Amino acid sequence: MNTQQVRIIALLTAFFSAFFVAPLLAATDFPDLINRAGMQRMLSQRIAKAYLYNGANISKKETSYQIKIGLKQFEYNAIKLKTVEDSSVQEALAAIEITFAKFRDLVKQPYSKENVSLVMELSETLLESSHNVVLILEELSGAKVDRVINISGRQRMLAQRISLYYIAYHAGFHDDKVVQQLKNAVSEFTYALDLLRKEQRNTKKINMLLAKTERLWSGAASYLLSVQSEGNPLLVFSTTDDITNLADKVTNLYVELAASHK
Repeated sequence: MNTQQVRIIALLTAFFSAFFVAPLLAATDFPDLINRAGMQRMLSQRIAKAYLYNGANISKKETSYQIKIGLKQFEYNAIKLKTVEDSSVQEALAAIEITFAKFRDLVKQPYSKENVSLVMELSETLLESSHNVVLILEELSGAKVDRVINISGRQRMLAQRISLYYIAYHAGFHDDKVVQQLKNAVSEFTYALDLLRKEQRNTKKINMLLAKTERLWSGAASYLLSVQSEGNPLLVFSTTDDITNLADKVTNLYVELAASHK
């Protein structure tokens, strides 16, 4: 086979690959998948948070449930995300699968300070890797509304992240990094909430849920930042869960909005 023939075959392969892959991507439900990938970010923080709260003997029944259901949700979303016919997504998911296997095994182990450090480290890796999948899907989709899904979905994660770092401090992790991560998450949540409140495509229902979130948030933000004084981990646990649930409803409405504009 000469050089010219090799080039022709290569060009034909590229052409037919693009021909068949493009329709597959066009048919992909990107709003739903971006929502699921965004949910993986939240679950990485919720499961870790639940492990710490459980170890601190706070809401043990609820936190045991959150770990169990969170692991199942993460695995289910991973199956759905694997349907995307894109090598970048597949490579990212393969790396996540390895990390998640370690994370899943660890949160089933008895609570210890050493395990907490590893849980938090793995939760960070899962968070970063899952966020990378969101960004890849967002780029593949090319739809502006998907960015709103990303921003809203990230609020779920930030609420759980705030709770995670709050309980980490009260569990004895008093280093500056823990406090700074908490402050960063509070600042990022406030900024994103303002962006969502200004979103021109908001429906009446979305605005109602965002207003409710704002009321909850305005009452919580001040004592979240006073973590170094005597705090109330149980109150933080319930408030951030309420905010996460509201953010989830808003995100699902943005998914519906994106679907209606296809």
